[in-house]
Amino acid sequence: MRLFTSDEVWRSWGQLEYTVRTGKIAWDHVVGMSVFEFMAKHPDQSGTFNDAMADRTRVVSPRIVSSYDFSRFDTVVDVGGGDGALISAILAATTAVRGVLFDRPAGIADAATTLRAAGALDRCEIVAGDFFVAVPDGADAYVLKTVLHNWDDEQCVAILRNCRDAMRDDGSVLVIERVLPHRSESLEDARAVFMDLNMMVNTRGRERTEAEFRSLYTAAGFRLTDAVATDQDPGGYRVLVGRPV
Repeated sequence: MRLFTSDEVWRSWGQLEYTVRTGKIAWDHVVGMSVFEFMAKHPDQSGTFNDAMADRTRVVSPRIVSSYDFSRFDTVVDVGGGDGALISAILAATTAVRGVLFDRPAGIADAATTLRAAGALDRCEIVAGDFFVAVPDGADAYVLKTVLHNWDDEQCVAILRNCRDAMRDDGSVLVIERVLPHRSESLEDARAVFMDLNMMVNTRGRERTEAEFRSLYTAAGFRLTDAVATDQDPGGYRVLVGRPV
């Protein structure tokens, strides 16, 4: 994460006032293109970004799998799952579950190594694609960890609708994100608020309150049924469970 906090990120935060005054993205203003376009054109920085996201996921995955029972599912699709850190942890903890890791080709480049190290490669299919187009179909659980906070509401609904179209009728969508408090009163709350500012400066995304996640789910054809806190997680993550309606 220290390496990822590059010159571009630093200069974008220097333009926080620009974002507050105009509503436009400071990164785009400073760099001249979106963060995702930039990553596509700069493979070294993209690799550092992917490594940072994977490292963070490896830290929080044990808390996620100890807080939520994934053994109730037959097949779990990790949407935007990068190198497979989370799906590896899920499969290691639930030996009867099968997995699908889904991300862009650059994101899954190291996935086989991660899954093999966890002893889960034989139970996980690795699929390349674009979640704005479609996601692998036929599963009963679709996990999106820190995916939606990168995107605006319209884009989030599009991703969720693709999951809704692909899943079994008895399936679930499990969004794992920080949940913004209505009032910041703790260090955990402050981390969520800080990340909300970070997303505002650098992307079209944002952190959201539980009510805002509920609205996204409703627009995409889901009902928010539960918000499970992860055990002793300093990041403030919740597993937001949605069921089709």
